[in-house]
Amino acid sequence: MQLKIKSFKFMHHKNWFFILALFFQFSAYAQEMGVIDTTGTVKLSEKEIPALKQKEKEPMREATRYKVEGISAVVGSYMVLDSDIDKALLEMEYSGVSLEGVTRCDLLGKLMEDKLYAHHAIVDSLQIDEERIRSYMNQQIEQMVEQMGSEDALVEFYRKESMDALRNELFEHHKSNELANMMQSSVVENIEVTPEEVRQFFYNIPKDDRPYISTEVELAQIVFEPKISEENKQSVIDRLNEMREDVLEGNSSFSTLAVLYSKDHGSRQNGGKLPSMRRDSPYAKELKDHAFSLRKEGDISEPFETDFGFHIVYLDKIRGQEIEIRHILLYPNVSQSAIEEARQLADSVRTEISNGTISFADAARKYSDEKETRTNGGQLFNPHNLDTRFDLTKLDSELHSQVYNLKEGEISPVIIDQDQFGKSLYKIIKVTKRIEEHPADYQLDFVKIKDLALQQKQIRELRKWRKEKVKETYIHINADYENCKLEKDWLSSLK
Repeated sequence: MQLKIKSFKFMHHKNWFFILALFFQFSAYAQEMGVIDTTGTVKLSEKEIPALKQKEKEPMREATRYKVEGISAVVGSYMVLDSDIDKALLEMEYSGVSLEGVTRCDLLGKLMEDKLYAHHAIVDSLQIDEERIRSYMNQQIEQMVEQMGSEDALVEFYRKESMDALRNELFEHHKSNELANMMQSSVVENIEVTPEEVRQFFYNIPKDDRPYISTEVELAQIVFEPKISEENKQSVIDRLNEMREDVLEGNSSFSTLAVLYSKDHGSRQNGGKLPSMRRDSPYAKELKDHAFSLRKEGDISEPFETDFGFHIVYLDKIRGQEIEIRHILLYPNVSQSAIEEARQLADSVRTEISNGTISFADAARKYSDEKETRTNGGQLFNPHNLDTRFDLTKLDSELHSQVYNLKEGEISPVIIDQDQFGKSLYKIIKVTKRIEEHPADYQLDFVKIKDLALQQKQIRELRKWRKEKVKETYIHINADYENCKLEKDWLSSLK
């Protein structure tokens, strides 16, 4: 039987399955938590502790139940509370993560390890940027409030007395995770693998147990956007100036106008409010330049243009190096004739490429309206690893359907698409390379094999570090969990 994990397929075989699966089994969850998990899968022994197994099944079925508050474990200067485990379960369930096979012991081991890293980060005087953490936390809260519908609903979800209490708890949670992440990074930052280590790693895997690589494709695209007339652009600028004057004269509130008219659906419901901004925040340069040019709270910028459209910005609050802003985004109307011209150009360019009059790459450089890809011939890069390869099974459903049946070198028909703001555009896609599903090949898949070898070496180093630090760290586990089948490192510390 084959077990598919991410883009690899493994067959069960003693320790090799565990070694190869270890990284893939835990990395996705670890990335969400901000750390690399090295505990392995922890299971309860049915023969040894049937009572505990029965006890812990109940929260798996109904994660909204809460135990009376208590301390599950102490690791150095940190405590793991019963409610921490409850909330971890609740958040997993709310996020749609399956709780099948997940036990309270699993989560206790995970949380204890996080606290061990965080504790020693403090011991080693690792410095964190608390303002950046607070900014991230504020963004997260704003997103959660939007999902939940109100701050009251969010406070009730986390069983807190007030929004301030929730903010304080989330800040400490993110701070602890950041410390743990920094500690782990410091442990493995100098770990490298040599080509010989990669070779040994790969050829020591029994041939029948080598991973299967799912079908991958390399893609290039040419994007055709309908052209907007200068008259339509000026019309939007005039409308934004009218809104600006209405606010400055006290006839309207900026947030009300944003709710009514802004085309940024992500911020519109919050009155155009964006997450806290620093000068190094990942916003469009034009947006940051205009936002930081405002001098006092209540100032409003002149209309300006970004790749997303035309904006005005309102300075809501100044908090040290951070500012809070609201914005209104509008974009010009696109005439039907401009849409038709874009379609005709797309058809014409595709015909030229098919006839061999021009290469796809040269056509992308000449005609594409997508700045990020046109200079390199339309080549797309996987945002997760900056590689040119895309796992065909991991593409979003729409793109998957557009390229699934294309062979290497084939070009799609002209595709009508929309950008993130709903504006129509056309594109053609080429599969520049297609690598069918195959057993891992040392030369063809060297980068992936190297990553696996590096992860294995990092995990060994983290385990070695943990084994040493557990011996010198105060650890206490509540009697309710003393029969959990935790790692030997933890248990040896309790004797």
